[in-house]
Amino acid sequence: MTALYETIADHITEQIRSGVYAPGDRLPSVRRIKSDHGVSASTAVEALRLLLDRNLAVNRPRSGYFVAKPRQSKPTRRVPQSRVDRSMQARDLRTPLSLRLNLGIGNPQRPTLGAAVQGPELMAVTAMNRLVSQAMRLNPVESHSYDAPPGSPDLRRALARRAPAAGMEVAPEEIVITSGAKEAVYLSIRAVTRPGDTVAIESPAYYALLEVLASLQLKVVEIPADPNRGIDLDSLAGVLDRHRIAAVALVSNFSNPTGSCMTDEDKATLTSLLARKRVPLVEDDVYGDLAFEGHRPKAIKAFDRDGWVLHCSSHSKTVSPGMRIGWCVPGRFLNQVEHLKLVVNQATATAPQLALASFLDSGRFERHLRRIRPLFARQVDDMIAAVERHLPSDTRHTSPAGGHVLWLQVPGLDSLALYEEAASRGIHIAPGPLFSAGRRYLDCLRLNCGFAFTDETDAQMAALGE
Repeated sequence: MTALYETIADHITEQIRSGVYAPGDRLPSVRRIKSDHGVSASTAVEALRLLLDRNLAVNRPRSGYFVAKPRQSKPTRRVPQSRVDRSMQARDLRTPLSLRLNLGIGNPQRPTLGAAVQGPELMAVTAMNRLVSQAMRLNPVESHSYDAPPGSPDLRRALARRAPAAGMEVAPEEIVITSGAKEAVYLSIRAVTRPGDTVAIESPAYYALLEVLASLQLKVVEIPADPNRGIDLDSLAGVLDRHRIAAVALVSNFSNPTGSCMTDEDKATLTSLLARKRVPLVEDDVYGDLAFEGHRPKAIKAFDRDGWVLHCSSHSKTVSPGMRIGWCVPGRFLNQVEHLKLVVNQATATAPQLALASFLDSGRFERHLRRIRPLFARQVDDMIAAVERHLPSDTRHTSPAGGHVLWLQVPGLDSLALYEEAASRGIHIAPGPLFSAGRRYLDCLRLNCGFAFTDETDAQMAALGE
């Protein structure tokens, strides 16, 4: 028997789909639903929450519920065919390019279109400065001592308490604290592979992942990814049938560089597929908290019943990149990751862990997210408007529903040449080949939307379009 709140939600869903309520329209309030349907306030709230879960509505604090506006990408080119690439060498073009990109982030006051970093106004600078000082004052000896390799018990408890926001039920002892999400990904991949193994990745892929794979002497197979839904599961299934794959690695929510976000259905299908094949999945979910509207999307780990998913994340994109605090939930590979953490760098700095634990437990993190999410959304929209204003009319772009990166395809573009020309003028972009082991995507580039859009940003975009 269908629950009453589901019946009400189905009724409003049909009204949305039939055009009674258009995108951006205010939906009936809790009081209105109570009156119209003769139900309790709790039933009305459950109906509205179900609309949020269906991504049909958004909740604006103190304003009510509104019909969600669709954010669809203009399609970018998919990888034409998956293929296994030879082992990447240390001289691969990503290394000098990524170093040059990241050298420019030492000045956080200077906006950059290249590296995927955010402006200081989107960090919790004041709060974290105060909490780090407090942690060192209250723990004068511990703050200067090694922590245990798995990390601060306080922080692990705080992360476990917040895990249900991503659909996960995690015990503190299942979490390993790392020095940023990149170390979590590195430890995870190293735990499940050996040199010469092959790892399946989404394509385009985050260039730091490609550098990790190269450093571990691993081969890759690139799986085409849709700019909205992420990795193509049919292509992945075919590759798993044809090749010996040691692991799969991807960004699950608001992927870097495309901003794609896998659906819950695809996440469940992926976990089932990999569990049957007994193939580990290294999930990078560093952008998951930056959904522009509605609930935070679930992690792939939320659908993992057999421990094959190694979930990696951090608060570098939401709180403070300089604190270098990440974590891993390695599932059945917990012992291996804990040991590797000890081998690689003993432990993560103590005071930042204690400060972040206090920030999470105080409730200030949720308030911080409510403040920065609409700012990121506005910055992405401003960048899209600049792309459409200044770049060639046949430029294609993604339109992500979270995160802060934008992926472009400009037919006929040589993005490596554009990178060099722009850099000579003090403008930094991330050229497309940076995101492929096979040096694809020459006509593509990634733009960072982590800084407030200013006249200087607009001038840089105009210069790129010349």
